[in-house]
Amino acid sequence: MNSAENPEHSESDSAARGSRRFRRSARLGRFPSWTVLAATVVLAVLVATGLRLFVVDVYTVSQVSMEPTLADAERILVEKHYPGDEGVQRGDVIVFDGEGSFTPYEGGGSNLDQLAARVGHWFGLATPPATYVKRVLGTGGDTVACCTDSGALTVNAEPVQEDYLGREVSAEMPASELSFEAEVPPGRLWVMGDNREESLDSRALLGAPGGGMISEDRILGRVTGVFWPWSERRELPEVDHQQQ
Repeated sequence: MNSAENPEHSESDSAARGSRRFRRSARLGRFPSWTVLAATVVLAVLVATGLRLFVVDVYTVSQVSMEPTLADAERILVEKHYPGDEGVQRGDVIVFDGEGSFTPYEGGGSNLDQLAARVGHWFGLATPPATYVKRVLGTGGDTVACCTDSGALTVNAEPVQEDYLGREVSAEMPASELSFEAEVPPGRLWVMGDNREESLDSRALLGAPGGGMISEDRILGRVTGVFWPWSERRELPEVDHQQQ
């Protein structure tokens, strides 16, 4: 006797086929765990890339010229939306591309070296070529000079209080061992390191193309704080140099 002649057998087969279809549908509706993981990783990378391109980036300090404000090998947070409507402010600590101003006689290295440095920067292991971190002491139209009889640096003939140097400024220990006076052209910046004895900055490049003063369009961002090491994380205090 075939199944068509047995109603009970027919109903049982139909139920079994329905159960199998349901299980296949359920399996097809589930994503394998590796697919979910891959999608999560891709989304995280896209979000991180967007943040680092447009909001805040991470750089590794590879110099001692900003001590005691920033130490060698510290990783710093750099605000990308800068200078914004307020413009560059004296006292700001900035990261900038020094190609053509701070490195007028140096090449950027081979393409492979530059690529390796940029990949290292993404993972926080290196700094892109010709990238510097310094403090803004003069903006377009300012006259920056050093030093007064008491050893102070001046902007527009007014002494600047530089507490971030980590030492007292005096006639015996001036703000700069190298005397100078420079007028900053519009659209350019006079920058110096806080560790004046160990900083290659605008003072040393007065005779170079651009006079050691960087163009504002070379700014990569403003340093807002230290992200790593975790035990040293901190925000950079704001400095008011606008009284001149």
